[in-house]
Amino acid sequence: MKTTVPYQQETTCVPVLSSQNQDWENILVEQFQHPAGEGWCHYSEEHAISLSLASRPVRLLQTREGKTYVGLYGKGDISVTPAKTPFFARWDSDDHYLQIRIAARFLQRVASETININSDRLELLPEFRTRDPQIEAIAMLLLAELKQKHIGGRLYTESLANVLAVHLLRQYSASAPRLAIYEGGLTQRQLLQVLEYINEHLSQDVKLTDLAQLLGMSQFHFSHLFKQSLGIAPYQYLLQQRVERAKQLLKQTNQSIIDIAFLCGFNSHSHLSKQFRQLTGMTPTAYRAH
Repeated sequence: MKTTVPYQQETTCVPVLSSQNQDWENILVEQFQHPAGEGWCHYSEEHAISLSLASRPVRLLQTREGKTYVGLYGKGDISVTPAKTPFFARWDSDDHYLQIRIAARFLQRVASETININSDRLELLPEFRTRDPQIEAIAMLLLAELKQKHIGGRLYTESLANVLAVHLLRQYSASAPRLAIYEGGLTQRQLLQVLEYINEHLSQDVKLTDLAQLLGMSQFHFSHLFKQSLGIAPYQYLLQQRVERAKQLLKQTNQSIIDIAFLCGFNSHSHLSKQFRQLTGMTPTAYRAH
């Protein structure tokens, strides 16, 4: 449950799963499982969050900034380690945890876009052991995405990263942030502009940052206003439109399902089939024959 990658040669700490090669921006998610050990760690450019996944509580000693904590970490317990904070941990039994590292520069950018504080003076407060249902929920969604190998797409992981960043700023910032609130959703013109862009780029990797920049607003506020306007998140709308395009191609062309998958922005036959079945209740093959 610690934010450590031990330096000792005898203690290996290779992740079971990692988003390292999945092209996720601003966030790295890794699942670890390893035997008893100890180690130091220091991330200079990233804030680290660890969520315990251990089936049995693990006794853990932690030292950070001159303070030491000793206690049992059970499933769902979370630690937060700000960037540039050296950290030592020793755990007495098999450990299993999820680590999320979020870029400090990304958190600063979110702060400057959404919160009335000077992002250069942003200070994140450390936590040795706490419970945070929202971080746990976001972490489990990221873990599910990690296991499914980027099924939801970049727009989905970017949305989760933004929600996580805003939550960290709200709950773990040394200053009390105030979020600017925009009500009423997007204007009709703004909404049409975004929907047109999505429709024209269904086969491509649509980014949250691209959609927000279209309207000159932060990613967090764009996501909030989009959901107010349509009742669903941008990534959900994108998936719906990709499936709708696939339905058209399945009925109107003789193209193979794998070709249709790529034309609609899915990365494989199985990726298309999974999302298609979730939204229509049948497979692409069954839909074509229907």
